[in-house]
Amino acid sequence: MVATSSQTIVISGYYGFRNIGDEAVLQSILAALREESEAAGVAIEPVVLSIDPEWTARTYGVKAVHRMKFSEVRNAIKNSSGLISGGGSLLQDATGIKSIPYYLGVIKLAQWMRKPTFIYAQGIGPVNRGMFRPLIASVFRRCQYVSVRDVESAALLRDIGIPQNMIEVVPDPVMGLSLPDGNPLTRMTDDSVTSTGPGASNVKNESASSEAVDPSAKPELPVVGVSVRFWNPQRTELMQLAEGLDAMMSRMPLNIRFLPFHYPGDDEASRFVMNMLSHVEDQGSKVSIAPQSETPLEMLEEVSRCDLLIGMRLHSLIYAASQNVPMLGISYDPKIDHFLGRLGSVPAGTSYDLDHRIVASESERLLLDQEGWRASHAAQLEKLRREAQLPAKRIVEYLRK
Repeated sequence: MVATSSQTIVISGYYGFRNIGDEAVLQSILAALREESEAAGVAIEPVVLSIDPEWTARTYGVKAVHRMKFSEVRNAIKNSSGLISGGGSLLQDATGIKSIPYYLGVIKLAQWMRKPTFIYAQGIGPVNRGMFRPLIASVFRRCQYVSVRDVESAALLRDIGIPQNMIEVVPDPVMGLSLPDGNPLTRMTDDSVTSTGPGASNVKNESASSEAVDPSAKPELPVVGVSVRFWNPQRTELMQLAEGLDAMMSRMPLNIRFLPFHYPGDDEASRFVMNMLSHVEDQGSKVSIAPQSETPLEMLEEVSRCDLLIGMRLHSLIYAASQNVPMLGISYDPKIDHFLGRLGSVPAGTSYDLDHRIVASESERLLLDQEGWRASHAAQLEKLRREAQLPAKRIVEYLRK
């Protein structure tokens, strides 16, 4: 459809920090807006508030301004047709007291300028400080559209005074993210450090060509993607995970691929686990760590190559779901439980209560029945992908009118 009107929309979120989960949210929002606006005949020009506007503009091909420069933010909103706030966990005070005032302030600025404001698939909370609750309620009641990514966020909003009919519960926007058509899902090149256990020297793996297959060559190993982060100060969950991975490799050769979603923390957590693994070379297994991804699609392709994903990071699990990859979640936050619950699943354990025997047995079960997992979850996964488009559809419909 030929576009009949043009609209500029400002997008506020945790962007430009190169956190691959939040960058995936932005990539997903941009893709959904593009798809829905083209279908509706509305040309939308996004302007992203970023801590690194040059990098954001270069990476996504959109305009960007510095999120901490008030004059740039004000001018961007002034010259826009509206503001999107989201997605991700923006309105929470678990990581500090600055997030809620900042993101509410950006929304309030747009409302003072009489611009429509839209809440895009946010995870709300925890909000432990009572002073923030009436502020959130006051700002949200003036929004033209409010969507959250789980029923718990919706319940929190109802508790602070947002009417039920104002809130739409939708999946995380990353569920709608897909690889470009025709992008070859080649096996990983292992162009990163490989560990062979405690005290072993680090070497690089040779990569197998995806163009030609030698019939006499050994079959490719099952790829187990692992996304971990530091959370429990005692690191007991990471120790249990390492023991579970060791148990798996003692029974079958595997390609363990660590996938850091946030640098440098996740990279350090990955190496912490790698250095505890012992059943590697003697069992014909491989253990490697992916290099830092420049874009969400690079990490999405990494996940798409996995036969199983064991994840602590929420977006590692969402990536796996979007690519139909069986997953095993380790919960450090209720948002993990909420997402797995939408798939009819539960975590294998938590950051304070994880058993290596469950990790090993559940992982082996999923590896041996990948198609069964896909078949049993196909309807749920398709529903989540479809519903992930709803916020973009609602916003485009509003702007079109």
